[in-house]
Amino acid sequence: MAFRTLTAKAAAELDKELMSTGAFSLDQLMELAGLSVSQAIYRLHPPSAGRKILIACGPGNNGGDGLVCARHLWHYKYQPTVYYPKRPSNALYQRLTQQLVDLGVPFTEDFHGALKDTHHVVDAIFGFSFSPPIREPFPAVIAAMRDANVPVTSVDAPSGWGVETGIPEDGPAKGFMPDALVSLTAPKPLVRYYRGRHFVGGRFVPPGIAEKYGVDIPEYQGVDQIVEVGEVAEGEKL
Repeated sequence: MAFRTLTAKAAAELDKELMSTGAFSLDQLMELAGLSVSQAIYRLHPPSAGRKILIACGPGNNGGDGLVCARHLWHYKYQPTVYYPKRPSNALYQRLTQQLVDLGVPFTEDFHGALKDTHHVVDAIFGFSFSPPIREPFPAVIAAMRDANVPVTSVDAPSGWGVETGIPEDGPAKGFMPDALVSLTAPKPLVRYYRGRHFVGGRFVPPGIAEKYGVDIPEYQGVDQIVEVGEVAEGEKL
């Protein structure tokens, strides 16, 4: 099955519709997205391969997905550590943070130090709404993920990539090719430049909204929230 891509503009409009006519809350969508990412990590890197997972979270919704993922990973018996240097004052993110504190999940301010003692990295810094420049403290973090000796899985977009143009020609994300990518709702145009294991996650889009935005709903199996995919095709630019 060839999956059509969804532009950043279309993805933003789809999210708005899910939260209006679709009757979803942002909390629900973030929970389902983070759950999808956690299932991808479990498939890519089962606990027997090493339980220490470092999750790098940005200040927006992508970072929120990472916080949810960390909580699920803890319940799967991993040992997550969260790097979350830019914490918004929004109550939603505060609740997600508190949930991790209550579980005893550690937060670190030293990404590079934590990277030396982890088995897998989750890149949840920037998503499809990213626009340059990359602001501090994230340039060095993205460069460290680019050069990491452990697997890296990116959430919706490799951080620092252009959603339409893919790998940048300069800067810390130049040459950054994570081992795996979890596209949420639908692949974005940047997947044309991606080479690695690719999953689609987010088992929540109603058929009517999927048809309106040209989203191909995968054949999810059993209780899975993700499907590993291959070929993608460029969708209509809404």
